[in-house]
Amino acid sequence: MPVDDGAITVEIGLNAAIVAVTSRSPRILAVSEGLEDSRDGLPFGPFDPARHRTFETSLRASVEQQTALDLGYIEQLYTFGDRGRHRSPGEAGKHMVSVGYLALTRTDAENNARLADAGAHWRDWYSYLPWEDWRQGRPAIIDQVILPALRLWEKAGHQDERMGLPQRRTRMRLAFGLDDFPWDEERVLERYELLYEAGLVGEAVIDGRAVATAMPPIGLTMRHDHRRIVATAVARLRGKIKYRPVIFELMPPEFTLTDLQATVEAISGRHLHKQNFRRLVEGAELVEPTGMLTAATGGRPAALFRFRRQILDERPAPGLKVGGR
Repeated sequence: MPVDDGAITVEIGLNAAIVAVTSRSPRILAVSEGLEDSRDGLPFGPFDPARHRTFETSLRASVEQQTALDLGYIEQLYTFGDRGRHRSPGEAGKHMVSVGYLALTRTDAENNARLADAGAHWRDWYSYLPWEDWRQGRPAIIDQVILPALRLWEKAGHQDERMGLPQRRTRMRLAFGLDDFPWDEERVLERYELLYEAGLVGEAVIDGRAVATAMPPIGLTMRHDHRRIVATAVARLRGKIKYRPVIFELMPPEFTLTDLQATVEAISGRHLHKQNFRRLVEGAELVEPTGMLTAATGGRPAALFRFRRQILDERPAPGLKVGGR
């Protein structure tokens, strides 16, 4: 049978959105490819079925090789396969399909030193998605930058038969909590995709889906569609902490309730009332006191707690219902 020189080769790649919380900020592990492309990217590796039986073992091996980091909790997010999503020079006839993963880990000085040697670094995930951080109230960037630009995009859609004005307006209301719609912290991916379609993020210009304007792109631009994977990971984790105790994968073995609250706030992007949060934790029975105190807070000694693992056998969905849909 003759070989079709125009055949498309499909390659399966594995991307990891690796999350940690340090200094009460949610971090994404980013890697760099070199001076010719200074944009952040996620740890990535091709799936090699000759060496690895499963996607997960292949991903863990690639991440360890690139970052010298051992992953803890890991789960598959989504398969990203849109055409044009992974364009690189010389990739004619090649199509990259990536399987995205969410991974959680803890950091320490030794790990961070190894990461630096491997050319990896932690980046606050709100530098990629600045409109998602509501811990100090509604971010100014929404009303000062995003909504004015989206309203212009909304008006432009009036002439588009495929997507009229009402549909664009409805998507804006749902995504950003306008009019009678509340803000939903889990709609992270919808918000990013809306900004991409409106040409307000740098990836849309690089992909040829929008024309560059005088307005700076919103948030740090990443390589390929890695910011879309980050948005998917943030949305998944924000939903996950409400019905599974994955938040403790980001905590040290012993912690104060203040540190636990700060970690939940960092992930959810919401400020939580201290007494309400403590009642929530007590009602969920997720933690137990160690009987020890710590003076590391700088004030009165604070009680130390640990995750109560028996809860996994007691309830099917133990989590912290901090809000949402």
